[in-house]
Amino acid sequence: MLIALDAGNSRLKWGLHDGAQWIEHGALPTSDAARLGETARGWPRGADCVACNVAGTTIEAIIKRSLSTHGLTPRWLRPSATACGVRNSYEQPERLGADRWAALIGARSLTSGDCLVVCAGTATTVDWLDAAGTFQGGLILPGIDLMLASLARNTAQLPLAEGSLRTAPRNTMDAIVSGCLNAQAGAIERMFRPLPASALCLLTGGAAARISDALTIPHQIKDTLILEGLRRFALSR
Repeated sequence: MLIALDAGNSRLKWGLHDGAQWIEHGALPTSDAARLGETARGWPRGADCVACNVAGTTIEAIIKRSLSTHGLTPRWLRPSATACGVRNSYEQPERLGADRWAALIGARSLTSGDCLVVCAGTATTVDWLDAAGTFQGGLILPGIDLMLASLARNTAQLPLAEGSLRTAPRNTMDAIVSGCLNAQAGAIERMFRPLPASALCLLTGGAAARISDALTIPHQIKDTLILEGLRRFALSR
């Protein structure tokens, strides 16, 4: 049994893999990381455990402490120059987010061609993995919820919108939501444009389904992409 954990800025995601498939997965707010021990009571003691973290050293320490009471010691995926057939061309490879690195490794296990890897969470990241397995670079932009919150916080007359995606919005709520979603889709599609016609776009993260509705390029939603990258990393060790 393998336990994989992804500590993001907003959510702490986890999954259990039995060697054939993900048999269980879930999430809790990262701010409630101390509650991970309650969930871990049902996990097999001494199981292989692998994790990545972009939420800071305090959260990492809480996760370690919560798991140790159940006989679990996570191995941490850290960004590096190479791992699992993926080469990191970041100017400083260690500065790449661990979740982005895990997603790229997960994507490489799904395709051997060019791929655009989109992680849609608190921030949206858009990363190009080429057919040779080289991470060529990528974008970071505010996630959809951050965009919506920024408009509500910094303008006098715009609310925190709960509208819908429309081709030609005719009310403020729809105009805000459609604008933010189209901004996300536009960044993704501009990044996708120079890739070969056979390229694949993979989306993961809490906002993946909302962004999917705005995209006009072929794409797939892979909810466990980061967990799959962690699993591949664990198997390589």
